Parts: sequence; structure tokens; C-alpha cells
Amino acid sequence: MTLDDTSTGDADRERNQEYDQLLVLPDDLRHELKEPMGPIETDAEQLLESVDGPLIAVGDVVTYHLLQAGRVPDVAFVDERTKRDAVDEEIRDAVATEPTHEAVNPPAELSGDVIRALREGLDDEEPATVLVDGEEDLVAVPAIAAAPAGASVVYGQPDEGMVHVRVTSEHRTEMRELLERFDGDVERLWALLDPDS
Repeated sequence: MTLDDTSTGDADRERNQEYDQLLVLPDDLRHELKEPMGPIETDAEQLLESVDGPLIAVGDVVTYHLLQAGRVPDVAFVDERTKRDAVDEEIRDAVATEPTHEAVNPPAELSGDVIRALREGLDDEEPATVLVDGEEDLVAVPAIAAAPAGASVVYGQPDEGMVHVRVTSEHRTEMRELLERFDGDVERLWALLDPDS
């Protein structure tokens, strides 16, 4: 699922009424999120050869392929869906059986829940799996903004493969500038992402 493959249905909002709304993706940013933010890889083992630090996976299928290749992501965000359909039982059982965190995050948004789960996952010494009620696609953006230099953020590009972003200070700056353009409480986002700053 591309980072802009999001919808904002009334049914989703009603289901998630009790969540902590933080940022909403404005329509004019959707086109910028269509382009992959890094190289696309179709072979998880080959991708992992260039991983040399913390690994953050966004998406069920991406997480599944990394697990199948022998690497447990340090932080994984899953929602039991791919391209808006439920994932196969085999994938769900592999990636979402025992989540360490849960977060509500409606489509086209970044909730306080999911940002707190990202921060806690990055701080955990053990691998963390965040089960998202809603959609996890946009989490790649704050993940790149918050991950240490040298970390890898991997997310899916539908029908193409896995996008691998090896985080640099330039990537973090670019994602922070992008997040500043979301609608909502950006100051609170930074307070949640960088509690020590």
C-alpha cells in the first residue's frame, strides 16, 4: 500500500471515535507520498544485506517477508490488511498474534496513539509489534523522522515491492518538513516523538 492510499470514511471515524486525533493528511500532500522514498526491493534477504541498524517495518506483508527472511523487525506496524483486504491467515498468524502495543489510527491520519506506540517501540530493548486498528500506512513518515541515523524503515509499494529507507539526517529533515505541512497539532507531535527535547 502506498503512503497515500488512504480514505476517510464516516464508518471508520465512527468506529474510532475514542482515539487521540493528532494530524490529518491534507489532500494537497497526497501526490507527494506516491513516490517511493527509497529504493524498491523485491527480495527480503537481499534487502536485509544492507540493513545495519534498527529495523522498522510498516505493513503486514513487509513484516511477513522480513520474518520469513530471518529478521525480526525492531518495530513492526501491522493492521491485518493489505490493499484494503484482510491478509491471509498465514500472514496474520505470523505478524499479529502477540502484539506488544495496540493503537487506533484512522485512515489518512496520524493519531497520538500510533505516535506514542512508535516512540515506545523505538525505546524498547525487545522487538515491538504494534497492532493498528485502522491504517498504518502513514507511520513510515514519522518513523523516518524519529529513527536514528543508520536505521532502516521498510514499507510496501503495492505491486512493486518493499521500499527501503536507510535513515540519514537529510531524510529526517525532509520528513519533519513534510509533517509540518499536515493539518493538526504539529507541536504536540514533536512533544510525543521527542519527549526529551
